[in-house]
Amino acid sequence: MITDTHTHLYSSQFDEDRNEMIQRAKEAGVSRFFIPAIDSSYTERMFDLEKNYPSDVFLMMGLHPTSVKENYQEELAHVKEWLDKRDFYAIGEIGIDLYWDKTFLSQQQEAFRTQIQWAKEKKLPIVIHCRDAFDEIFEVLETEKGDDLYGIFHCFTGTLEQAEKAISYNMKLGIGGVATFKNGKIDKFLNQIDIKHIVLETDSPYLAPTPYRGKRNESSYITNVVDKLVDIYGLTFEEISEITTQNSKNVFGV
Repeated sequence: MITDTHTHLYSSQFDEDRNEMIQRAKEAGVSRFFIPAIDSSYTERMFDLEKNYPSDVFLMMGLHPTSVKENYQEELAHVKEWLDKRDFYAIGEIGIDLYWDKTFLSQQQEAFRTQIQWAKEKKLPIVIHCRDAFDEIFEVLETEKGDDLYGIFHCFTGTLEQAEKAISYNMKLGIGGVATFKNGKIDKFLNQIDIKHIVLETDSPYLAPTPYRGKRNESSYITNVVDKLVDIYGLTFEEISEITTQNSKNVFGV
């Protein structure tokens, strides 16, 4: 059993072949798909996905940092409304992204902290999106740290020092296609991180692993990530799959 802890299966990039794509993933051994939220414009697509694949997909709720704009208070209200209305498996993906735009940094920080506090109230993990913002992310986590703060550092692309710091805040590292890139860098030190801190993800349709880099990613390609971790950790494919799935269960509680 392989768990994809982060995949946007509701993406319009899958509208033409979603059933076939999910079937390919199942045939590859992927049986659990955790679905991050972005903003209110995707909520119905998420719920439709859950309705069509009730035993396969596990939904999160949250406001993605790149969707923190002038109307971010309305978007946060949308998140809170749904968190109070039904169950989710995590609050995510949330965080700070300074790659595209630094205009709303203070609002991103506020939205990140607010959603962390909701996660604590609901006893849920968080799933962190971080791009060009490690210092800013760690600054918020430092003020919120505790036994009730835990989750996944999605698409981890930092240094060994940053990995260790993320782990110190009860975060697993979400490892995906970047680990297979020649210039991905994280493969150079991952063997120094205990595999108990690792979960698998694709972030599909983004960040396809080698040899599919630059093409649409899909959950079945997670096997390429497993193959890379086999090389890094010296464990079997089955062992990597089993350990990382158990790690995901420890985070999501399911």
